[in-house]
Amino acid sequence: MIVRNDDHNTFDGVAFALARTIPGVTFERGQAMANTIHNSGKAVVWTGERERAELYWEQLAGFGLTMAPLTPAG
Repeated sequence: MIVRNDDHNTFDGVAFALARTIPGVTFERGQAMANTIHNSGKAVVWTGERERAELYWEQLAGFGLTMAPLTPAG
């Protein structure tokens, strides 16, 4: 699951959303991911089963993050 860089989310906002949504991601790890998203234009923030990816995708989009479309497995 990929989060894309945008012009409307802050580093803290991205870190907060990731920490609240993805199990095992701390605010500090979310900050590091936000930095990668900012510098690279995008970052893979989670990989795993599709059903869970869809849930996390919807939750992160609900926080206002700019999400790349989910790609089919295979």
